[in-house]
Amino acid sequence: MIILELSFGDEPDRLAARPAHRERLQALHQEGRLVMAGPFADDSGAMLIFDVPDAEAFAAIVAEDPYYRTPGVTIASQREWSPIVR
Repeated sequence: MIILELSFGDEPDRLAARPAHRERLQALHQEGRLVMAGPFADDSGAMLIFDVPDAEAFAAIVAEDPYYRTPGVTIASQREWSPIVR
């Protein structure tokens, strides 16, 4: 699994791009590639947990979604994660 942490700025482009991004997230969730995702309570960013076979598959997901390159959206961190309880 890979955990992606996003940081948000105040740019209006982010909010305009969010509906399409959320549609993509729903599709990834239905495909089983996204476990869960959501914004932090203060809307300063978000956390997404992906269940992908490797870093290449994760990179493709990020590359396909323009939201991650939208002004106001910064990838703060991405880490591989090995949960012991699912």
